Amino acid sequence: MQPLAYAVFYFSLGLLSTTVAAEIPADSKKQLKLSPTNQPPAAALPVKKSALAQTLVYKSVKSDGTGFFSDRQPLNRPFQLVRYDCFACDPVSTVNWHTTPLYLRPYNQLISKAASQYQLDPALIRAVIHAESSFRPTTISKKGAIGLMQLMPNTAAHLGVENASLPEQNILAGSRYLAQLLKQYDGELPLALAAYNAGASNVKRYNGIPPFAETQAYVTRVAILHKRYQQAS
Repeated sequence: MQPLAYAVFYFSLGLLSTTVAAEIPADSKKQLKLSPTNQPPAAALPVKKSALAQTLVYKSVKSDGTGFFSDRQPLNRPFQLVRYDCFACDPVSTVNWHTTPLYLRPYNQLISKAASQYQLDPALIRAVIHAESSFRPTTISKKGAIGLMQLMPNTAAHLGVENASLPEQNILAGSRYLAQLLKQYDGELPLALAAYNAGASNVKRYNGIPPFAETQAYVTRVAILHKRYQQAS
């Protein structure tokens, strides 16, 4: 979808869709500041655009129950931001990753289940979710990555996911993919995270973490969040 000028889209709820490639180029990822809550708020805070261009889509509901989608933040009505890009990937982010509030309670059971099933540290799953979507289950990036762990449609399909917007399916599949990458890179977490962000092909091409500012920022910030979630648990 190209950025909109003044156009407003009216859809029935649940009809927003995208068609994209299997891997997101790391240099296409940006960030939006969000804050942790147990449930996504009805109305998000005003969006502060980064120095990099973004495509944003806002969803609100009309009085008759019809879904209302727009590229502009609705005024005087609750809304939900359903499209933005990787929370932790903007190299010029002003977020202090050592102090930004953590999401300690949302999806505890699902994360514990995924951690047990795929032999992962639950703090790592939580850190990746925080970095990818800031715990917003309905987000869709402009490249089409979906949900809490921002699964690309082709990756989700390969992992047997029927609905990547559902937290249980998304967390289980994203954790399985992360576990596969850790095994592929012999437990080297930075390489696994780089592949999760930029694609395994780029890690192979550069024989290590790709020289993308966004990927390098992502790997560093997930490591910070991982350590903080470990300490908090």
